[in-house]
Amino acid sequence: MGEAAVAADRDDLTVVFTYGTLKQGFSNHVLMQEMIRAGEASFLGPGRTADRLPLVCGPYRVPFLINLPGAGDRVRGELYAVSRRALARMDELEGTSRGHYVRLPISVSVLAGKGEGDGGYVVQGEAYYAHPSYAEELWRRNEEKGFSAYSAVEAMGYVKRKDRPQDITFLDQIRIFISTR
Repeated sequence: MGEAAVAADRDDLTVVFTYGTLKQGFSNHVLMQEMIRAGEASFLGPGRTADRLPLVCGPYRVPFLINLPGAGDRVRGELYAVSRRALARMDELEGTSRGHYVRLPISVSVLAGKGEGDGGYVVQGEAYYAHPSYAEELWRRNEEKGFSAYSAVEAMGYVKRKDRPQDITFLDQIRIFISTR
């Protein structure tokens, strides 16, 4: 049994699947690094969603996983084991209390080696999905086309939170994005 499966069985840790800017090499990964240094998180390895799910970009090239099983692709990302305190920090970043994202269960195939093939087992974890108040509209706005991994190509044009307009809420930015073509 792998490290991810062991972490999934511990009551004091939550396995989280990251698919966007929290991944290694992206702008919000600094939060994961801080939590790892503090002993509040550990990297478990690469993973891919067991089910097909839409992964799209919204305003400012922000990535969103949409809870529509069967649509989209099996999404590649990273698995982390995080403490309750680390999970609270991630919830804050993802705006769960502000209606930006919701944290929901997810089944993830653990990938072997450098992530080239399934490692033979599936773990249960949690992931941040687009909030249901706009998720399906965001999928339609993207012409029901997504991608299997948030990479440098998809992130091209990403705007950090501090560089976005501060006089409008992120939810309003999402609504404007959805309403324009």
